Amino acid sequence: MKRTLTMLFWFGVMFAHFAGIMAAAYLLGGLVEDLFPGASRLTNLVILMVAVVMGIASLLTVAERKWSSLMQNRIGPNRARINLPGLKDKALVGIPHFLADGMKMLFKEDFIPATANRLLYNLGPMLAFAPVFALFAVVPAGPTVSVFGETVDMVVATPDFGVLYVFAIASLAVYGTSLAGWSSNNKFALLGGVRAASQMISYEVALGLSLVGLMMAFSTVQLPSFVGNVANELGTGVVASGQARYLWSANFGGFDIGIPAWGFLLQPLGFFLFFAAAFAETKRAPFDTPEGESEIIGYFVEYSGMKFGLFMISEFVEIVVLSGLVVVLFFGGYHLPFGGEWLSNLPVMREHGWLYGTILGTVFWGKVMFFVWLQLAIRWTFLRFRYDQIQTLGWKILLPLGLINVFATGALVLWDPSLRALAIFGILQIGILVALTLSRKEASTEGHGHGGAHGGGHGHDAHGHDAHGHGLPSHAHAAHAAPHPAGAHSGAATASHQAS
Repeated sequence: MKRTLTMLFWFGVMFAHFAGIMAAAYLLGGLVEDLFPGASRLTNLVILMVAVVMGIASLLTVAERKWSSLMQNRIGPNRARINLPGLKDKALVGIPHFLADGMKMLFKEDFIPATANRLLYNLGPMLAFAPVFALFAVVPAGPTVSVFGETVDMVVATPDFGVLYVFAIASLAVYGTSLAGWSSNNKFALLGGVRAASQMISYEVALGLSLVGLMMAFSTVQLPSFVGNVANELGTGVVASGQARYLWSANFGGFDIGIPAWGFLLQPLGFFLFFAAAFAETKRAPFDTPEGESEIIGYFVEYSGMKFGLFMISEFVEIVVLSGLVVVLFFGGYHLPFGGEWLSNLPVMREHGWLYGTILGTVFWGKVMFFVWLQLAIRWTFLRFRYDQIQTLGWKILLPLGLINVFATGALVLWDPSLRALAIFGILQIGILVALTLSRKEASTEGHGHGGAHGGGHGHDAHGHDAHGHGLPSHAHAAHAAPHPAGAHSGAATASHQAS
């Protein structure tokens, strides 16, 4: 009960923090727009990308440790302390670990191998971090509202080629990993760089195909157009568009409710393809073969100090950017699934546009944090894939499914431009997926008489076969079957406690 209350408290702190940031962003944007037209884009750059995205990515280094320790039922980061009165005996939810990591990377020796290509060696971390960070520039984090009589957009840039910008900039990260592995003049680093490059290139094809169906459904490549606007937003009398409109709706006393045209309902297969492909491009478990300690060292093994820090923080920035893109493309962006028109028509929202933007902006960041949590949960749930399995998934599974999804979407959009047929097809896909997920395969009864020593396992488990079907040596099997010596459990627990 205490842990639940603690988590609810920190959830409240998080949402209050996001609401304050969004309110400040809108108010500051309205002030600078009055002085210099277009200056709100610069304030958005500082607040959204530098403060929020980098802030979340930095804190995720601690959040991942805390979440992994919770999933593995062990003690998380709690040893670092701040030697000040009243604080030196408090763990402060692991925040001192985050500060210690930053100080360590800033002041650690910047070692460069003697035979490395210095120019490309220094360029590698920049090319790995900058493209990922730049992706969030086209992600709309809130609606366009009127503040102090000035129009304020809660996005850094709105190019006409929004989705194409995402594809182009994301592909540049391949150069960072390739240069890091090659310029280090280390065979293990080179192997990691080659693996990372081939993995990222193979999944970029599936990543592009996963969004083609969404482009056909909404007839646009601009991210703000994917999100859309609710009816009568800002009093302009515009008709609801994008994911803000309803496919089927009802109105109860002015409160609107219905099934919105969210990308997830129209393109559930496209969502899973996009999420899997983008997750693989982050090179995090279970797609972490470029950094597998058991078989290779990694493409940035020769990097230290802040250069290593750029590689590490780029992975956490990718988590935030991927979550933002998923929310904008498939889950309505900053819109609510119900009551959107009712909220926009409230007199207080019409009078104070910044308040309306603050509420929807907080909704956007709440959705983002859900997908951040989902990625951390996947990271600590699934075992890592073999490299051949990763390539098989990309070329033989995701790519054909992406082509099938494109053809099916094109046919349904031509048949019913209202997208209702596409939504029904999408709901059927979701139903099939849920049924397959909840179905259970009946356990076989063969061999139970021979596997009692292994907790009722199958008979082949008792004859020296491991999980992969290979025969175990006799001494290994004997060690496995032998009882643990006294104190082994306490020693393992002590080692785990010290490691955490």
